Amino acid sequence: MRRLVSLKTLFAAFCLMTLPFCATSPAVATPSATFGVTAAGPALSVNVSANRRPISPYIYGLNFADEALAEELRLPVRRWGGNAVTRYNWQNDVSNHASDWYFENIKESDATNLPADSAAIRFIEQDRRTSTATLLTLPMSGYVSNNNALTCGFDTVKYAYTAKPYPDGRPGTDYQWRPTCGNGIHNADGSYVTGNDPLDTSLVITPTFVANWVNYLKGRYGTAANGGVLFYNLDNEPDLWFETHRDVFPTGWKYQEFRDRTYLYARAVKDADPTALTLGPVVHGWTYYWHSPYDGQRQDWSTPDDRNANGGTPFAPWYLQQMKAYEQANGLRLLDYFDLHYYPQAPNVALSPAGDANTQALRLRSTRSLWDAAYTDESWIASAGPEAQVKLIPRMKAWVDANYPGTRLAVGEYNWGALDHLNGALAQADVLGIFGREGVDLATLWGPPESNQPGAFAFRMYRNYDGNGGTFGETSVQAASADQGQLAIYAAQRSSDNALTLIIINKTPGADLTSTVSLAGFSPTVSAEVYRYSAADLSAIVAQPAQAVTASGFTATFPAHSITLVVIPPSVTLSQRVYLPLVRR
Repeated sequence: MRRLVSLKTLFAAFCLMTLPFCATSPAVATPSATFGVTAAGPALSVNVSANRRPISPYIYGLNFADEALAEELRLPVRRWGGNAVTRYNWQNDVSNHASDWYFENIKESDATNLPADSAAIRFIEQDRRTSTATLLTLPMSGYVSNNNALTCGFDTVKYAYTAKPYPDGRPGTDYQWRPTCGNGIHNADGSYVTGNDPLDTSLVITPTFVANWVNYLKGRYGTAANGGVLFYNLDNEPDLWFETHRDVFPTGWKYQEFRDRTYLYARAVKDADPTALTLGPVVHGWTYYWHSPYDGQRQDWSTPDDRNANGGTPFAPWYLQQMKAYEQANGLRLLDYFDLHYYPQAPNVALSPAGDANTQALRLRSTRSLWDAAYTDESWIASAGPEAQVKLIPRMKAWVDANYPGTRLAVGEYNWGALDHLNGALAQADVLGIFGREGVDLATLWGPPESNQPGAFAFRMYRNYDGNGGTFGETSVQAASADQGQLAIYAAQRSSDNALTLIIINKTPGADLTSTVSLAGFSPTVSAEVYRYSAADLSAIVAQPAQAVTASGFTATFPAHSITLVVIPPSVTLSQRVYLPLVRR
C-alpha cells in the first residue's frame, strides 16, 4: 500500500520536473463491440518445429507472495525487494522506509533471536518450504538502519520545520504513530529540508557488511550451487535514491560512482559465494535507462553533463560495457542478469485500478511495449525522446549482445495494474506469455495479487491450471495471430508428456471470436483438453468440453475477455520423440 502511493507520487513528480516531455496520451476509441456477439476472429497458427527455445521458470516470479499462493503455484522465484530493503540491516532486523513512510526506521518482525529469526530469514525459510528460489536484495548505498527502531530522517522538532502535506493528500507527518516524523518538505515553499544528519537513522557500511551477510547465509543454507540463496539483487532502484533515500543520499550518483560501487559490492558477493548469481543495475524505469540520476536530479535533459562526459552513451549500455571490462581485466564475471524495472507509463495503467473502458483497452494494448518495435508508446515517452518505441525486451537483448554477451535478462519489478479485475488478469496473462516467447530469463511481479483475485488466476493458467500441478510447456514454439490485439496466442511444448499447450487470450470486450488454429510440425491426438478463465466464473479456472483436433488444427470460439488453455497430447508416433527440451545457452 505504501509502495503504491509512493510510485504514483514519484511518477507525478517526474512528469512535473520533465515538462514538456510528459504529454497527454493519444485519444482512445471507445470499443464498439456489442456484448454477446459472435464474430469471425483472426487466424491463429502454431508451428512446433519453429522458433523453439526454452522458457525459464523464473519468469513466473513474484515479490513478497504469501505462502499459500506460493505453494499452490509452486512459485519458482520470490523477491525480497522494495525501497525499504535498501537500508535493511540483517543484524538488527530494522529497515528505513524512506520516502514511502516518513523516512522512519521500522523493525521488520517481532524477532528476539537475531539474526536467526529476522524477517529476512523468515522470508528465506518460507521459500525453502515451498521450494522457491530466493532473490534477496543487498544494500549498496553505503548506509543501513541503526539500532534505533523509532527514529526518522527528518524530525520536525530537531530540524525546526513545518511539513507540507503531500500533493496526494497525505499529511506531512506521521501524526498517528510518530507525530514529529515528517516528510522533509518545508510547508512554506515546498523545498526540501537539507543539512540533516544521516546518522539519525543509519550506520555507515562497507562491502564487508554485505560479505558478512552472504557468509552468514552460506553457513546456514550452503552455497547457491548447493541449495542456498541463489540470487542477489545489487540493491533496489538506486537511480531514485536522491529522492527515496534523500535523508542519507541527497545527490544523484554519476556513472563512474555507481560503477565503482557496483564493482566493490558485487565482488564482495562473489568472493563470499562464487556460485551466487547477481542482478543489476535494478534501475526504476525508462528515464534512467538513458541518464544518470545526477543529470536527472538537475533536470539536465538537453545537455546532460554526466552522460556527455561519457561519450553520450546511455547509462544502461554503458553499465554493461563496464561490467564486461571488469571481467576482461580480472577474469571474474560480476553481473549475471541485466535487471531493469519496468512500469508501463500509459496513464492509469501500472499499479492502478481497472478504470473505464478506454483505460482497460489501453492496458491491454500497452503490453506491446514489451516487444513490438512498431508500437508507439501511448505515454509521455513518445514525446520525451530518444525513441517513441519502448520495445523493452528486444532493446535489452540488443544492449546485451552489443555490450556484454551472455548476460541474462531480468525484469525485477513490473505491474500492469488491475490485478483485482478480469482486465488485469488478461494483461498479466499476456505479459507472462510475452516473457516466455521473447526469452526473458527472470521476472517478478511487484505487488502480488491476493489468492482469490483475478490476477492470481493468470499465474494459475501457466503454473497450476487444473489444481493438480498442470503447467504450460517449458519449450516455446512459434505461435502467431493475424491480429494480436484481438486474440493473442502463445504456445509451448511440455517435456513431461510432449503435449502442446496453447494460451489464447481474447482481448475484445464484447465479442466472442471464432478462429481457426492451424498446426504444423506436430502430430496431435483427436481431442484436446480445454480450460478457461473468464467473466463466467471469476472464482475458478473451469474445465471445458473436449476440443476435436485434426492433423491440420481445429476451429474454436473464444469468449470475450477470456483466457483459454488448450492442451493437445501428441499421437503415439515417433514424432513425439523428435522434439526434446533444449539446453539453455
